[in-house]
Amino acid sequence: MPLPTLSDHRKGLLLTAIGGLALSMDIPLVRLANGDMWSIVGMRSITTVVVTLVIVCLIRWIKGSWPAMVPGRAGLVAGGLYGLSTVTFLLAVFNTSTANVVFIVAFNPMFGALLSWLFLKERPSMSTLVTMMVMILGVGMIVGDGLSGGNGFGDAMALLTALVLAGAITVGRASRRAMGFVPLLAAVLPAALGLANALPAGLVIDNPAWIIFNGAVLMPVSFWCLASGPRYLSAPEVGMFYLLETILAPIWIWLIFSETPPVMTLIGGSILVTAIMAHSLWMVRRQPATEQAPAV
Repeated sequence: MPLPTLSDHRKGLLLTAIGGLALSMDIPLVRLANGDMWSIVGMRSITTVVVTLVIVCLIRWIKGSWPAMVPGRAGLVAGGLYGLSTVTFLLAVFNTSTANVVFIVAFNPMFGALLSWLFLKERPSMSTLVTMMVMILGVGMIVGDGLSGGNGFGDAMALLTALVLAGAITVGRASRRAMGFVPLLAAVLPAALGLANALPAGLVIDNPAWIIFNGAVLMPVSFWCLASGPRYLSAPEVGMFYLLETILAPIWIWLIFSETPPVMTLIGGSILVTAIMAHSLWMVRRQPATEQAPAV
């Protein structure tokens, strides 16, 4: 089915599914690059910014007009949140296990439901509230295991990433404007921070090709698709597609690095995944059986 004939809801599902799949390779590529944290932050982010500027210029050359890049005050707020989330996410990656990061960041849709309730008056259903309670149990098991292993800071950064991303998605949902380029241009913030910390001693990255590929290809695809999703879907629905990283990233890490997650992390993560998958299936069943494409 051609994309223009899809309903808004299905466009959102397609975009966020592509974004989630691309995002699932982020942590494995960061690990494969094998470098200093600030060097990774700087290189990954500056590559994303450069590619974005090239794309924007190509659009200007082809269409004869500049695309919408940062839509007003909402775009600036969302951009600041996306930029902050990049820093907190990589702090988490370098300070706790991959499984802890992806399972805790999966709390994003529940934060999204709460923020939408508070600021957009989109009251979550009883099923969403029950799911949040179950997820608190799962996150508690993961964080408790991390604290006992000395990973408290990394787990806290992962939880902060989930909250900040939910805030960015909620802002995009509230504005209902095109936000695809916002997180890409916002990468200038972590780029500046990373390079400022890394360059005095020089960039330290053993395999820079991996992080350049990540920043030039996967991050633009992932950020643009996931940031465009709130135009068509609610904040909790968009957050659900971060589950693709939750499910796939530990598999990629296990296949590439033979890194087996701790037992408590697997148990807590299984609770998270089961809770959100059950909630997603329930919400899909409540959708109308057929959706009509909006009139143009």
